[in-house]
Amino acid sequence: MNTYKILNESVRSDVFKSAETLIELYKKGVLGGDIMPEDSNPNLKKDSEENFLYFTLPMALNYQRNSYKLWESANLTYNDVKTCDVFNPQKVVNMNLEKLRDNLLMYKVALQPNKHPQIWMTLCQTFYDEFGGSVKKFLYDNQLSVANIKSYMNSNKKKFPYLSGTKIMNYWLYVIEQYTDVKFKDREEINVAPDTHVIQASLLLGLIEKEDLNKPEIRNIVSSLWYQVFENTKWCPIDIHTPLWLWSRNGFVVEVNGHGGKLSESGLQLHL
Repeated sequence: MNTYKILNESVRSDVFKSAETLIELYKKGVLGGDIMPEDSNPNLKKDSEENFLYFTLPMALNYQRNSYKLWESANLTYNDVKTCDVFNPQKVVNMNLEKLRDNLLMYKVALQPNKHPQIWMTLCQTFYDEFGGSVKKFLYDNQLSVANIKSYMNSNKKKFPYLSGTKIMNYWLYVIEQYTDVKFKDREEINVAPDTHVIQASLLLGLIEKEDLNKPEIRNIVSSLWYQVFENTKWCPIDIHTPLWLWSRNGFVVEVNGHGGKLSESGLQLHL
């Protein structure tokens, strides 16, 4: 992984202690998270191709929007016989774009009527042309190696629109591991998915500084630093993603080693 900044040992140690505390709080349910966005799903068999497709295609549209609403929309779309064909790459590539658009807009899986259906179509075309319409085949052809999967997608970004982005790709691999039967052999390569909540929490913990927020490579900086925090430990970087996300989403109301706790009137704004 590219190193954008080098953590000094004192900061790394402090952040690691806070991270372990957050992980334990998450496991105890203190941070919430009883229902995660992806829990809105049709309860398919974990090892089924349909399950892999369900947790892959909507993920590419999971940016700058409410994740809970996206997956609620995906679930409604899958369970409606009039719209469920959008989850079948073979049927999608033989579907005209107008019909695909109508089906994706029906329950608001797609919010942008031109861009989102095109992203969906491109992904289906890629999986159909190169992997027989199978996400599982794509993963197994890459030996269930996160490093291999990332390398392939980064070398073919146009074939994996948005899914190959730093944030979405890491989170997608995490979701695949959580909701399917796949176990990656190098899960430590699944890095933190640096969305707004993760970045806010990283700032509050002292992992990054305010001036870092304006840097165009902020997401890569955050990913690189969390990789350093967990290197040569029992944890993998992605293990901290959901605890950070929930902590931030709930307004940092839980104190973690002196960070967060009861917010002042302007407390949350201070950390945006």
